[in-house]
Amino acid sequence: MVLQFLFMDDNAPCHRTVSAEQLLESEDIERMDWPARSPDLNTIEYVWDFLGRRLAARTLPPVTIRELRLALQDEWAAMPQQLIDSLILSMGRCCETFRC
Repeated sequence: MVLQFLFMDDNAPCHRTVSAEQLLESEDIERMDWPARSPDLNTIEYVWDFLGRRLAARTLPPVTIRELRLALQDEWAAMPQQLIDSLILSMGRCCETFRC
């Protein structure tokens, strides 16, 4: 069975380099048409927002990179599964609504 992938990116310049294009082509991975500058359509942006708000709400915010890494790992582990499930389920609607 051959897996078929559809690649979604945010049209950032790093995703549009010649090497990125060549890799996708060599692996026969189709790029999804996606509106430029549309972070609201990318569910990871909601995850980053959640983590940022949780870090900001801490009594003692992380100061060092090590503290930040540990705090992010703690908050990631504490992220409600319901939030993750709802973000996953919302992707189908987003993709259908904004398909170019």
